[in-house]
Amino acid sequence: MRFSSVSAAITLLLAGASALDKPLDIQIESSTDCSRKTTRGDKVEVHYRGTLEKDGSEFDASYNRGQPLSFHVGKGQVIKGWDEGLLDMCPGDKRRLTIQPEWGYGAKGMGPIPANSVLIFETELVGIAGVKKDEL
Repeated sequence: MRFSSVSAAITLLLAGASALDKPLDIQIESSTDCSRKTTRGDKVEVHYRGTLEKDGSEFDASYNRGQPLSFHVGKGQVIKGWDEGLLDMCPGDKRRLTIQPEWGYGAKGMGPIPANSVLIFETELVGIAGVKKDEL
């Protein structure tokens, strides 16, 4: 079975689960057209703002540093919610990821993020390394 988007695949995989049981909820804030979308293993640059669902407090934001985060998506270099939620994107796309603890930092927490926190990330794909503009 082939899906036209990660969102459709995740929706199908999680069908029947209550909203609270979904490890990841993806809301597409803006989308652009391109022929080359992100795939596992791509080195990407992403701007983001992370907040806690419980009180809306911001715990980190690349925008504040003026530098997007660079990493290989789908390779375990970031939390699972990002590895799955940032696939199938075009540069310029923006997504809001709501990530349950099991796909975030879980029971251990991390720095200013308390254990078992639901995380909300406003994300923007800045670029895919090695992909020329004419390939997009």
